[in-house]
Amino acid sequence: MLMPILEIIKKRRSVREYLDKPVEKEKVLQCLEAARLAPSACNAQPWKFIVVSDKTLRKRLREAAWNQPQVTDASHLIVLCARTDLNEACIKEYIGSVAKTRNVSRENLKGYEDMILGFRKALTEEQTLAWSKNQVYIALGFLLEACALKRIDACPMEGFDPKKVDEILGLKEQNLTSAVLCAIGYRSRKDSYAGEKKVRFEIKRVIVRR
Repeated sequence: MLMPILEIIKKRRSVREYLDKPVEKEKVLQCLEAARLAPSACNAQPWKFIVVSDKTLRKRLREAAWNQPQVTDASHLIVLCARTDLNEACIKEYIGSVAKTRNVSRENLKGYEDMILGFRKALTEEQTLAWSKNQVYIALGFLLEACALKRIDACPMEGFDPKKVDEILGLKEQNLTSAVLCAIGYRSRKDSYAGEKKVRFEIKRVIVRR
């Protein structure tokens, strides 16, 4: 299975121009599920993924994203957000979920819980937010790979004003902040990036063996 996956990844492009063709609901759900199942440090999952369908909202988000056309023209726009409320209560809620899912007692998980709480208390609010955003990018990677495997085109985007996006979507009130955007859909033949050769450094420049 390795080579077919690599061939698919080689063909993946960050598409900017999309067809006026919606991605099938089931495929979108599968790609979002891949993001949900992504790993995160301490399994904290400090994220939420907002699928923006409202056309008016997407027009406003386009303005906040330097007028990039894929924000409005792609089939779906996903705003990957970091949680800003990763506190003791959230950690305890997660431990409760572990206990329920794995049918173990909270007492048996105390060491694990104390480890996560200790890690969180050692970080400032600013450090915690930066750490949370790093975890969101792991989920983005899983989302992009799932899209590629489903033959869906995608374009991850950092080119936007986070404060404006947060304001438009009311994220502060939801204890969230935007980390990265991802437009998904089916590429247009007019997209100049889609047909260009992929440019990457040679493997010997990237892989270091010790």
